Amino acid sequence: MNTEGWLADTRTSYDTVAASYADQVRNLLDETPYERAVLALFADLVRANGGGPVADVGCGPGRITAYLCDLGVDTFGIDLSPAMIESARREHPRLRFEIGSMTDLDLSDASMAGLVAWYSLIHIPDDEIGSVLAHFRRVLRPGGPLLLSFHVGDETQLKTQGYGGHPMKVHVHRRRPDQVAAWLNEAGFAVEAQMTLSSAESRLGGILFARRHSDPQ
Repeated sequence: MNTEGWLADTRTSYDTVAASYADQVRNLLDETPYERAVLALFADLVRANGGGPVADVGCGPGRITAYLCDLGVDTFGIDLSPAMIESARREHPRLRFEIGSMTDLDLSDASMAGLVAWYSLIHIPDDEIGSVLAHFRRVLRPGGPLLLSFHVGDETQLKTQGYGGHPMKVHVHRRRPDQVAAWLNEAGFAVEAQMTLSSAESRLGGILFARRHSDPQ
């Protein structure tokens, strides 16, 4: 499928389930202490590198954006789905949310102090990952931390029904941490830590911390 095709399917699917999705994940961080610790560590890394704006790419209804803001990080959210952005603005009216795509990230070069993609790479096909990570590297300042989370596994599944029983048409790609780390290295990032965990967030989730190299590797 071409880029426009799967992007359109993803946008439409999340527009359809936006309200139900927000209801189901709103308080999920209360049940996931390890994810809270991961986000707190990321906030510390941003501050240690001088602070500045952080993009939550694929922010959905904005719960991770809001949590990082509560930790004192200057975070804003970007999502492909207009309905998700509407939900985020409604639930977190003091925060900034924008419609956008990680496949064509509309941010200035080296403008971000950090970047988070929290379970938002899961719909990106393998052959598009390199392009997405190139955008992440471009917009990050040298040394800026990147936090990725994703479902761990080897299979790709077509999700046809989602949150609240609404119809969806999205492919969910599960990946091995070593593969994601290799993609990051190829894209000019230094991987600093990787781990897996099980929680309400994912039956097996992968977490990767990386930094943008100062120069292409």
